Amino acid sequence: MISSNLLAVAASVPPTPVWSPTVGIIISVSSLVVLLLSTRIEKPLVGPKFPILPVSIPTFVAAMAFGHIIGVGIVLGLTNIGRL
Repeated sequence: MISSNLLAVAASVPPTPVWSPTVGIIISVSSLVVLLLSTRIEKPLVGPKFPILPVSIPTFVAAMAFGHIIGVGIVLGLTNIGRL
């Protein structure tokens, strides 16, 4: 039952790119941009302080997670239009 559902879905999955340095650069840049934007939130220093950056550790982890989500969206979007 489950395998037949997976086979039905597998036919409609769009092609995804293999990892390359371009994909890594896109995800890294998007994570960095989100981290820089996270310094503009109302209370970025709530929680344990990060020793180097002007944000707390929870803010840093959240910014990196959201940056990866944005980066994956950019990579999939560029792949879908044929630019990557």
